[in-house]
Amino acid sequence: MRRRTIGTLRWGVLAVAMAALPLAGCSSGYSGGASAFGNSKVEIAELKNAGSYTADSALAEARAHFRSSDYGYSAALYKVAVNLSPKNPEGYVGLAASYDRLRRFDLSDRVYESLFGLAGGTAQYYNNVGYSYLLRGNLAAAATNFRKALKLDPDNVVVANNLQIIANATAAARA
Repeated sequence: MRRRTIGTLRWGVLAVAMAALPLAGCSSGYSGGASAFGNSKVEIAELKNAGSYTADSALAEARAHFRSSDYGYSAALYKVAVNLSPKNPEGYVGLAASYDRLRRFDLSDRVYESLFGLAGGTAQYYNNVGYSYLLRGNLAAAATNFRKALKLDPDNVVVANNLQIIANATAAARA
């Protein structure tokens, strides 16, 4: 009986957390268009003119695609930005966030590892890693990373909201 209650609680928490995800935050900047595969926004786009971008133009266009939920193009453009400017953390942040939204956690994990090596454990880093775990349904790992982010930036509203989403989901599942 106890095992069934714990399983039900876990699924309830996960369901509430997933319903709240549109309200959560994972930033793609450092401080619904169609992708290259028709109307699918869940595949990484292939850029035919990747060589024509500068790092700044790729970042600007990547941000616009991310804001319009076109994560396939944002991932492709952030990758161009990372290749052109490998010491700029913004490209890595956006690339990892785009991969998270595409549910390519294998790729986002590698980018987060590179980002940590480049910029260290910033509040944004821990918030985004936490959000990645939230998307995967690993609420414990998400909360751990959100708490690290909040410790580094106690006034960060996005991080506080992400922690509140987990708290609300846990409370609702127990009710």
